[in-house]
Amino acid sequence: MSQNTIAAKRYAKALFEVARDQDRIAQVEQELDSVLSVLKENADLNKLIKHPGIGADVKIGLIKQIFESTLSEVVINTINLLIEKGREESLEAVVNAYNKIAGDALGEAKAIVYTPVELTEAELNSITASFSKLISKQIRVESVLDKSLLGGIQVRIGDRLYDGSLSGKLERLKKSLNQSQAL
Repeated sequence: MSQNTIAAKRYAKALFEVARDQDRIAQVEQELDSVLSVLKENADLNKLIKHPGIGADVKIGLIKQIFESTLSEVVINTINLLIEKGREESLEAVVNAYNKIAGDALGEAKAIVYTPVELTEAELNSITASFSKLISKQIRVESVLDKSLLGGIQVRIGDRLYDGSLSGKLERLKKSLNQSQAL
């Protein structure tokens, strides 16, 4: 495990403890996700925040200017601390670690469902119910279109991938055939 991952988990755990004390676990999770979303949508802002040649005070001022009205003080302070310590690159890892800690505490898990076509609400509800029962946690589903899948679905929950896609089944069949020919 890399030093950045270990540090990200420490920051996430500290942030979680503060959020739990303030009874804002879910709110902090939503705020962190919105920060990541903004940074992913704005490549220039993301580069600016991560640029080593720009001073921490400039970055902190920029974060304050952009997010002050939408984020709680605890989230702003965490981002500022990451910037002050030169760990801007770890922000995504901190958010992911926080989401895992918060999900475990709330008995929830996030599932990303990859499909080649848009799913109906009924299909998403069915997937949610099936995987909630499978892992014994409440599931929050995010649907992602993946045109590279021929058919079926892939569901990622944490670091596990449940592959029910046609391309996945073909790949498993190919491996099976190759193994039987090797014998």
